[in-house]
Amino acid sequence: MASNKKQLIPSRWSISLESSFASVHGLVQSQIGAANEMYLPFLYSLFFFILIANLSGNVPYGFTVATSIMVSLGLSMTIFIGVTILGLRLHKVHFFSFFVPSGTPLGLVPLLVPIELISYLARAFSLGVRLFANTVAGHKLLKILSGFLAPMFTSGAITAIITLIPFSIFIALIGLEIAVSFIQAYVFCILTASYLKDAIDLH
Repeated sequence: MASNKKQLIPSRWSISLESSFASVHGLVQSQIGAANEMYLPFLYSLFFFILIANLSGNVPYGFTVATSIMVSLGLSMTIFIGVTILGLRLHKVHFFSFFVPSGTPLGLVPLLVPIELISYLARAFSLGVRLFANTVAGHKLLKILSGFLAPMFTSGAITAIITLIPFSIFIALIGLEIAVSFIQAYVFCILTASYLKDAIDLH
């Protein structure tokens, strides 16, 4: 109601906000469980931060925050450290049992623990690198294509008319990039929720 100005019929803006909230809420329930909905505000804020940061790069002369490797890795490192602290606070020393898969023979423990530890530490980088790489790839492609199309439109009337064909493909790629912005924000939240689940349940 706060976003609908007390109107009975919801506006499109209100419906979009409620739909996004329902999506993130369903994500939290499926990944972490209904008993851990205290993390919903964090994941909801994270979703919109990444979404707005990605969409801002589709505006002419805009800058996509996620295309900075320092921002992407800094965000993933912060989440990794926070999740690790949460796991240690909830489980104390028992948290380190996460690196020993259940049912592992005692003789294989010295071999599996380093592998599990490296896999766990890789989360700090994989989360940010995935966001950085997908964001940079799309924006670099649009930048290259726009660099080709701009001089073609100004080289002559016939060339400008012919250029409308690749320009329509360029517009379609912009729409695809907008869709990727939503997908990347949602995937980032899914992975963060799965890391929270591992820290809470030690699975």
